[in-house]
Parts: sequence; C-alpha cells; structure tokens
Amino acid sequence: MDVNKTVKLSNRDRNILLRAPLIGIADDAAALKLMEAATVTSLNARHVLFKEGEAAQYFYCVLSGYVRLYRLDRHGREADVRVSGPGESFNECLIFGSDSYRYNAQVAENCTLARFDLTRIRNLIDQEPAIAKAVMRCLSNSLLGTLDCIANDRLQTAPQRVAHYLINEGPRDATSFSLRLPFQKSLLAGKLGLAPEALSRAFSTLKKVGVSVRGRIVQVNDVAALKRI
Repeated sequence: MDVNKTVKLSNRDRNILLRAPLIGIADDAAALKLMEAATVTSLNARHVLFKEGEAAQYFYCVLSGYVRLYRLDRHGREADVRVSGPGESFNECLIFGSDSYRYNAQVAENCTLARFDLTRIRNLIDQEPAIAKAVMRCLSNSLLGTLDCIANDRLQTAPQRVAHYLINEGPRDATSFSLRLPFQKSLLAGKLGLAPEALSRAFSTLKKVGVSVRGRIVQVNDVAALKRI
C-alpha cells in the first residue's frame, strides 16, 4: 500500500531545500517565503505522483529518493524524460506555462518531496518582485541545462554518456574508485537517455578501460582512461 503522508521539515531537508534550483538563487526574504509555501510529503516506491494531462497543481523538489518522469506513446511504450534526485526540482515550467502536467511522474524509490502549490506561488510572484526574479532566473537556468543535455545526447556516444556519469559521481581527483549506483540500472538507462540494452553494451565497451560492474557496484580502475573515452 502506498504511503502519502505529510511530514515535518527536518534540518537536513531544510538544507537541501535551501540549495534547490529556485530557493537557492532567491534572496533570504524570498527564500523564507518560498520555504513557508512548501508541504513535505513521504511516498513509497512505485507511487504515481501524477499523470500526463491531469490538471497541474504542484511543482516539486526531491529531498530524498528519486522520481522518474516519463511519457507514454499510444502503444503504451515508455520513454524517460528525466530522473530527479535529492536537491533537484521539477514542474517549475508550469508556473507560467501549461495548466496540465506534461508527463507522468512515479516514485522510483521511497522518497520525501517538498510540494509547492502553483496557485500560491503565482500569488507570491504577483506580490513579491524578488520571487518573480528568482523564478525567471530558475527557468532560464533550467532551459540552459536542457539545451546542454540535448547537445550532450547528440554529441556523445552511449559509452561516453556512461563514462561522464561515472566521473561526475566519483570522488574528485581520484585515480580509481568504486561506487554503488543509487538506483537500478534500468533507471540509470532512462536518466542517460538510453535503452537498457544500450546501457549494457556501453558497460561492456567500458570494460576495456577498466570498468567492471557487479549488480549496483561499479569499479573504475583507471579514471584517466575513462576520461579519454
């Protein structure tokens, strides 16, 4: 049975929220008002947060766990749009945009979310120029990030996308490292814009530069070689 309950904002969650894309770029007064507009909920894995076409009520910030955003075609095939993790937010585009959700959202692993009522945020924007500026900056940053993502998807091969992900997730300045994937490989495939089979082939290709995979554990033996992929 899915759990959807309101919980109290912990100090850890508050710190994550303060670094979130919208609140993190607002001034102190605006950030406080945005924080006051947040409702924190805890959800179990596989809970469907909303479906494409439903009336849009909220945008969200992930405090723990992961949320999978995806679309379905008329044959029921799924295509991942994004996997949002701690500190990442989604649906801000709906503040000034569509009145309906543009994709489906499902909790990938047990998570805690900060939920912001779109109507309340729109009212704050009308009343507070600082909040309006923060929202516009947030949307601009989101657009730039999306353009970078599209460019990388078109310029990078599947092995390069996986290599880039591993390097970013690994410790800085390490020559080798081991990490545990935070979610199943099928979810990683969606995050990187790959089919699961393409992800498997990419990991196989990366074996030649010292990358080995056992379950969720990935061992990188030569970071320098991985960077040259």
